[in-house]
Amino acid sequence: MNRPGMKPKRIAIFASFSGAGGVERMLLNLAAGIRDAGYGVDLLTIRRDSRHLTALPAGVRHLPLQGGHAWAAVPALARYLRREPPAALLAAKDRANRAAVLARALAGRSMPLGLRLGTHLGGVRGARRTLGDRLRGALYRRAEAVIVVSQAMADDLLPRFGLPPQRVRVIRNPVLTPGLARQAQAPCPHPWLAQDTPVIVGMGRFTRQKDFPTLLRAFAALRAKRPARLVLLGEGAGQADCAALAASLGVADDLLLPGFVANPHAWLARARLFVLSSRWEGSPNALTEALALGVPSVATDCLSGPRELLADGRYGPLVPVGDAPALSAAMAATLAAPLPAATLRQAVRDYRQDTAAAAYLNALGLPPRC
Repeated sequence: MNRPGMKPKRIAIFASFSGAGGVERMLLNLAAGIRDAGYGVDLLTIRRDSRHLTALPAGVRHLPLQGGHAWAAVPALARYLRREPPAALLAAKDRANRAAVLARALAGRSMPLGLRLGTHLGGVRGARRTLGDRLRGALYRRAEAVIVVSQAMADDLLPRFGLPPQRVRVIRNPVLTPGLARQAQAPCPHPWLAQDTPVIVGMGRFTRQKDFPTLLRAFAALRAKRPARLVLLGEGAGQADCAALAASLGVADDLLLPGFVANPHAWLARARLFVLSSRWEGSPNALTEALALGVPSVATDCLSGPRELLADGRYGPLVPVGDAPALSAAMAATLAAPLPAATLRQAVRDYRQDTAAAAYLNALGLPPRC
């Protein structure tokens, strides 16, 4: 417990913050949870202009590092570790993880190091172990803890990187925060959400991973049979292609592409259905948030998080990756017979911010201080 006037020990979190997606929100939630557990938090970012940094939790110190990418930030991170050695260092995403290992060695420090991975590598690269995996394993084995967000990820990572089992921890994402319900109750952000026509929401960056084209084809098949509207929250290089595909499918008038929104929960809470169409995931935050808000959901059975979140289909249908007809049928069935909101909330009760923060501290060998 911190005594009055005693300076709290600090935890450093190192990440790119180059995107505008769920990882950035998750890290801010985690920073707030660690702060609430009695530690100071330094957030060291490679980018200084992420939109998510406008929501930096109170009391978290932001230290942008020099360099436009992870490797260029290694010298600056090493200087920080020498001058202001934190009680522990946590890095997130593969490039930042590897850079953190090198920076700690360059700094000559021995504080506990945790490396977080949020993507199922088997879903991205296939099951075969590569030379790159062996090289990554040599770096990851230098960390005190490797943290993944689903059991399937742990099962993939152990043989892929040759890691000692005792160093790999499965910790659920800190999605359920005290502010989630408050954000969901914000004023209605668009007239569609106040009307009777069902609104279906998808969320994420417009990349190959999220596979919004399959969702659009599934939506077009659904729209041919009943009224519905689709909102895709997020931005990215594929947004224009999705708009063109919607026009070719004849559903452009029923598609809304708002781009990046600061409060996606106000949209999500008013949706009749959430759909995750990804080709691969780790533990999808958007699906977790939808369930926490009691929104009926459908997901692809991609590696690896959706099956664990939906408990093998108990809390929502799982369909094959890239199968638009199956996705459309699952969407129609769920709109016709949605599960009760209270049942859906039960699926994500382990994703609390305070629970995750305590688990991260434990993985780093640190106790809560308040």
